[in-house]
Amino acid sequence: MSRFVNEQNYRHGTPERIGVLLTNLGTPASPTPRDVRKFLAEFLSDPRVVEVPRFIWLAILHGIILRTRPKKSAEAYEKVWEEDGSPLLSIAMKQRATLEPLLRERIGEHCEVALAMSYGDPSIASVMESLRLKNVRRLLVLPLYPQYSATTTAATIDEVTRVLRRWRWLPELRTINQYHDRPGYIAALANSVKRYWAEHGRGDKLLFSFHGIPKRNLLNGDPYHCQCHKTARLCTELLGLGEDEWALSFQSRLGKAEWLRPYTDQVLENWGDEKVGRVDVLCPGFSADCLETLEEVALGYAELFRDKGGRDLKYIPALNDDDDHVRFLADLACEHLKGWTVEADNEDLRHSLERARALGAER
Repeated sequence: MSRFVNEQNYRHGTPERIGVLLTNLGTPASPTPRDVRKFLAEFLSDPRVVEVPRFIWLAILHGIILRTRPKKSAEAYEKVWEEDGSPLLSIAMKQRATLEPLLRERIGEHCEVALAMSYGDPSIASVMESLRLKNVRRLLVLPLYPQYSATTTAATIDEVTRVLRRWRWLPELRTINQYHDRPGYIAALANSVKRYWAEHGRGDKLLFSFHGIPKRNLLNGDPYHCQCHKTARLCTELLGLGEDEWALSFQSRLGKAEWLRPYTDQVLENWGDEKVGRVDVLCPGFSADCLETLEEVALGYAELFRDKGGRDLKYIPALNDDDDHVRFLADLACEHLKGWTVEADNEDLRHSLERARALGAER
């Protein structure tokens, strides 16, 4: 039996479509230990995410982490879970729904915008199959990670290409690897800070908190660390901040190995000891609010900062489905879609079908 997907659903004369696949990391199906365990098992089993020899890591993962972490993580998810489910998924769905009409206005009605998650549902495999059935012949993959890392962007592209290995008729493929320094993205970040300050006042310090990765990833050539610093620097230039008014840190470390420094919790502890009044925290590496921003930062780090002597910590929301963010994503996608056209003329499609039938085609 062939290992390739059956392509017999293809029909001559069917209009071709252009696809834009938005991806993000993913979420458990529910804030229960069972679903969290399933999600963590998939996520942490990816060799892109944890670069430790497999036999050692899998023993740790299944022998320790998956026995202890799901309950604690489920309790954290429960704090931020919404009526319609995971914040990350609901926001990502809004991003997709807002982006599609913008792209159809500029590219045409033959443009399909889809959303998939690297881990959990909707899976990349299932969403790509739906695009294949819609006759998407040109596919742009847009991972919603502004800064490139092998742990995120590369993991997404790994899964996309794994799925394509089973397709007989491959689409043309383009990927967007990062957009950490694009003017539209930086402007959207700076504008979100300005709007927050206009409504809630301004803190004494602005902290840029990025998700951490192991330091060995940096030493092995991952550009993530440098791209985070560039994002923060460009944003502070637009905001007109002095060097003593902001800082950069990394959060969400796992295990005992050294991760990118400085650590967010340690920066906040130091500022608390120094009796810094109010700190505003922005997380530019997250395109949508999720567990790490809503629970870890807005709740956990706020409590830590106050316990250490600070007055208050305010979390500035991620760009989510803000208008300027979605417009930037539309601009970014259109730039990478340049030169791609599809045969959409009904008359041409009719003649194509007639020619195929004349040659003996049944479909």
